[in-house]
Amino acid sequence: MPDLFTPITVRDITIKNRIVMPPMANDLATEKGGITEALISHYMARAKAKVGLIIVEHSYIEKRGQYSEKQTGIYSDELIPGLCSLAEAIRNCGAISAIQLAHAGLKSKKNATGFLPASPSEIAIPGETEKPLPLTEDEIKELVVKYRQASRRAKEAGFDIIEIHGAHGFLINDFLSPYTNRRTDSYGGNFEKRLQFPLEVVRTVREEIGSAMPLSFRLPSDDIIAGGITIEDSKRIAVELEAAGVDIMDVSGGLSGSRPPGKTEEGYFFSHAHEIKKVIKIPVIGVGGVKNPEFADNAVREGIVDMVAVGRALLADPLWAEKAWDELKRITKQA
Repeated sequence: MPDLFTPITVRDITIKNRIVMPPMANDLATEKGGITEALISHYMARAKAKVGLIIVEHSYIEKRGQYSEKQTGIYSDELIPGLCSLAEAIRNCGAISAIQLAHAGLKSKKNATGFLPASPSEIAIPGETEKPLPLTEDEIKELVVKYRQASRRAKEAGFDIIEIHGAHGFLINDFLSPYTNRRTDSYGGNFEKRLQFPLEVVRTVREEIGSAMPLSFRLPSDDIIAGGITIEDSKRIAVELEAAGVDIMDVSGGLSGSRPPGKTEEGYFFSHAHEIKKVIKIPVIGVGGVKNPEFADNAVREGIVDMVAVGRALLADPLWAEKAWDELKRITKQA
């Protein structure tokens, strides 16, 4: 069986190990979403310390989809030079670079965007106070085009992998969830119609980036809200996404966010990731408060997940992956 430091190949890209830095917002961009030296330095510090795959934080594809005031953007060609500098810096430090395309949907804030949150229906996520404004069918089709344009920019900037953000109550999650999608047209209602917009996004991005570039999808494994997505729903969604061209399934939370209420143990989404892994053939990333290198290594060795996302621990210590390498070598020698 592979271990945490075994390389893995996805399409034409070989990742040197199974450690993933997941997309985590830093608010280090300019007010227009441009790349700054501080942002480049943040990712370089982790890339040069043995992280295999770095997924750059959620980058908004249009102004209405912005989440915070200094969030990274990918909505304009004017941003490509900065994105190119970031992708090149990560590559030169030895890691594979990915960037996450995002639209905050029901999680967007009017003080950041100037707009009411875009959504499939007039249903807010519990805890959110702003009344959403449902998208028209024409607006939905325009968004598919904007995802295509954003993926072109990511490819032109030199990123190795693209990830589509479909979790954490962001727009694609809002369409997937029966809790927030109460539409009666071709983009809502039954399971197949709720999946229509996400599939259109995946297919148009796949068409734009071609057959060589890997495509990842951040999957909402469970909304943890009555009437929302369950793990059984997400298993069906994963199968459809794989068929549409997704190469990596990055399994996280749904409408309730990236950390389930009351969950503090390591690998709190690993059981969901393992269930997803049973029904698809592509690599699965597990996430959830991972701190211990031996825990991460065992998860790969035991076939629970194919790759391990290390988030807060890497924020706290840029050298986490390098130290994990040393610790696992020491454990192996002792065994």
